[in-house]
Amino acid sequence: MKSEIIYLTRARLVELENELKELKTNERKRMAEKIAEARSHGDLSENAEYDAAKEEQGHLEMKISKLEDMLSRVKIVIPEEMPEGQVSILSNVTVLDKSINEQITYCIVSPEEADFELDKISVTSPVGKSLMGKKVGDKFEVEVPVGKIKYEILEITKPV
Repeated sequence: MKSEIIYLTRARLVELENELKELKTNERKRMAEKIAEARSHGDLSENAEYDAAKEEQGHLEMKISKLEDMLSRVKIVIPEEMPEGQVSILSNVTVLDKSINEQITYCIVSPEEADFELDKISVTSPVGKSLMGKKVGDKFEVEVPVGKIKYEILEITKPV
């Protein structure tokens, strides 16, 4: 598995730990019951319900394994420790998209927390990478799938 550090907020870490606990307890129990029910239907060599339940169990175990691996590599990001006046992980950055003359505020997060619908962009995305280390007033271009976008940084704040 990967060995790179995963940066998360404390809140996101708690969410993932709760999800893992739910998968390991309730979901494993539910899966065992489902397999037992399918097994009770007779000949396993021709039992599609049993095969489907075993496949679903494999997906569950893979998900648990991935979460455990990810949680083993977490480093908690503390907003107060982030540099002042420049974009870093957890910064809220208001930019002017010069191509459409519109202001957008992004929160820079780890890839695991990214959610474009909520304007949470990953530090590894093209825009996220381009923003890192920049200061208010900086102008830059970034190449995205739809072409080049010109930005100007208007404001940088840290989450409260």
